Amino acid sequence: MFLTARPGITGQWQVTGRSDMAYPGRAFLDLDYVGESSLAADASILMKTIPAVVVRKGAH
Repeated sequence: MFLTARPGITGQWQVTGRSDMAYPGRAFLDLDYVGESSLAADASILMKTIPAVVVRKGAH
């Protein structure tokens, strides 16, 4: 299921720390998103994207 999900413009991993998170954590977030996807979850991720970009949390 993980490999069949189409990539998007942002995701749970991108708004929760990016490079501060190891691969297993990233994979867990992606799998959780694929299994529990909803419009509310997408809206929440989109709303968290702007502050994550501005603050640059987890960015190199």
